[in-house]
Amino acid sequence: MRIKTLATAVTLSLAGLTLSSHSYSADAEYTFKLHHMLPPMAMPHTDFLEPWAEKIEQESEGRIDIEIYPAMQLGGKPPQLFDQARKGIVDITWTVGGYTPGRFPKAKVFELPFMPASAKATSMALQAYAESEMSDELADVHLLAMHTHAPGSLHSREKPIQTSADLDRTNFRSPNKVMADAFSPYGTNSIFMPVTQMPSAVSKGVLDIAVLPYEVVASMKIHQLVKHHTEIPGERGLYTQFFVFAMNKDAYASLPPDLQQVIDNNSGLELAGHIGSLFDKHELLAKQQAVEQGNSFHVLSEQERDHWVNTMAPVHDVWIKDMTERGYLGEHLYKRAKALIQQYAEQVNGES
Repeated sequence: MRIKTLATAVTLSLAGLTLSSHSYSADAEYTFKLHHMLPPMAMPHTDFLEPWAEKIEQESEGRIDIEIYPAMQLGGKPPQLFDQARKGIVDITWTVGGYTPGRFPKAKVFELPFMPASAKATSMALQAYAESEMSDELADVHLLAMHTHAPGSLHSREKPIQTSADLDRTNFRSPNKVMADAFSPYGTNSIFMPVTQMPSAVSKGVLDIAVLPYEVVASMKIHQLVKHHTEIPGERGLYTQFFVFAMNKDAYASLPPDLQQVIDNNSGLELAGHIGSLFDKHELLAKQQAVEQGNSFHVLSEQERDHWVNTMAPVHDVWIKDMTERGYLGEHLYKRAKALIQQYAEQVNGES
């Protein structure tokens, strides 16, 4: 594995294992470029993508080398990442599915308010759902895994958010259109932007509130720009985003069967659950940074949470109706997603 910068490879240390720029790469039969949007110090880069690439290299006995290019170093913008893999501009990409609106309508059900359980459980549910329901939407790539982050919280610059009334007339970073619609009854001015633009927007006061998991808050240093954090109690979190980890179909097809098996052994349900568990783990670690910053923390009361659930419930009905009108089995997809989340939540809870 080689971690690339604009000019050269770098050497880094991960979990006590030194990963150098040479390793097996000089003898590799296949070299693939992996492109993503986050900086190289972000958790998904250091804890997920680097170890995954190293594992592929080791299990292929050096026949596969994966060069990782973080922070959009190969050009383009985050919304273009999926198409970069689809078109073969790069070989592998990891990206937020919602950055390409309309591309994955079936997966949007996982972004509805109060749908997600833990990141591990919801990621496994999403992967199982993708395998059974999304073959048409993913036909142009070789899917490695789909997953989600941990359920998000509210992070505000000046005013603590303890009831829905505190949201009135605030500039509100919504992670997607679904959540913008969910919060619209509360008088928010929803603004959508990729996470990479948020530190500047928060620091300049363009945003009053960011809706994010703590893991992103820490990696983007948002906790240094806000004063208050509001968490939502209960078995189902406020929202999540889904991610797509995909490989170009021709790149995968270029491998002989034994090396395709190496890729397959590091894809699918187990990988999705592993990624989700990383997000769950780092959610707790990242929150600690906000604690050390001296920020204040609030948890919605159960009564207030129930009020939010009921107010946002029509968004679910709108999604089902919209999907049905577009020719999809909206009710089936909704029930399937909920059942899978419940199934894997029970499984994960049983393991703990």
